[in-house]
Amino acid sequence: MSSLAAAQFAPDSSLVDEVAPSPNHGERRGVSGPDVLLLHYTGMPDAQIALQRLCQQDSEVSAHYVVFEDGRVVQCVPEARRAWHAGESTWAGADDINSRSIGIEITNPGHQWGYADFPAPQIAAVTALCRDILARQAIPAHRVLAHSDVAPARKQDPGEKFPWARLAAAGVGHWVEPEPIAPGKTLAPGDAGPEVRELQSGLARYGYGLDVSGTYDDATKHVVTAFQRHFRPAQVDGVADASTVKTLAKLLGALPRSDAGA
Repeated sequence: MSSLAAAQFAPDSSLVDEVAPSPNHGERRGVSGPDVLLLHYTGMPDAQIALQRLCQQDSEVSAHYVVFEDGRVVQCVPEARRAWHAGESTWAGADDINSRSIGIEITNPGHQWGYADFPAPQIAAVTALCRDILARQAIPAHRVLAHSDVAPARKQDPGEKFPWARLAAAGVGHWVEPEPIAPGKTLAPGDAGPEVRELQSGLARYGYGLDVSGTYDDATKHVVTAFQRHFRPAQVDGVADASTVKTLAKLLGALPRSDAGA
C-alpha cells in the first residue's frame, strides 16, 4: 500500500509542510498518551526512498514525522496513533516504547552509508518540531531519547554527531556539560565488582534496560556505548572512563527527585 492509499489526516503541528500518510500504525496500548519523544536517523542513502519505505505497508515500519536535510517536515502518522518506529526496545521498565512515544525520523545516511553531519536547517526544524510537540504533550525533558538509548544492542541512531547540546539550549531534552576526558581508571568488558555494579545501577536508574549483575558484560558495553553517543559523544568506545561515570552522576543529580530515586 502506498501513502496515497492510506487514510488522509490533518497534521498535528503547524510546522508540517506535507502529510504523507503511512498505513503502519495502530492503537496505543496501556497508556493515556505519549511520554517519550524518540529521535532516529533514517539510515538510508536516499532520503526520499526512506520516506517511501515508511509509507509502504509491507515495510511494517513508520514514524510520526520525517525531517529532511533542508528542514522540510513531513507527517506520516497522527500523534494519537501508535507508529512502528522503536522496534524491540525498553526504557525505565517499559518495553512497548511504540505505545508511549512519538517518533521523529531525521534523514541521514547513518553509519552504514557514510554518516553525515546534520545540516543547520534540519536541526533548526527538528528543534522547532520537538518544542511544538513538547508544548502539547506531557513528555518530560529526560524522556527525549535516542533510538540507541532504548535499543542499545541494536541501534546507533541518531548517533554521536547529533547535536543534543544545541537542542537542550533551546529547551529540548535533558543535558549536562560532559566531564572532560582525562587519563585515569576505567571500567571495561571483563571487569567485575562493586564499581561495575554501581555503574550499572546508575545507568538503570537513568532508564537504560540493564541488569545490575556486577559484571561488565556485552549488555553493559552496549549501554555504555549508547550513553556515550547521547551524553558524552567526544569518545564512543563502550569503556566507562571517569568522564563517562561523572557525566552519568551529573545527569542523575539533575533528574526530578522522583526519577532520581531520591
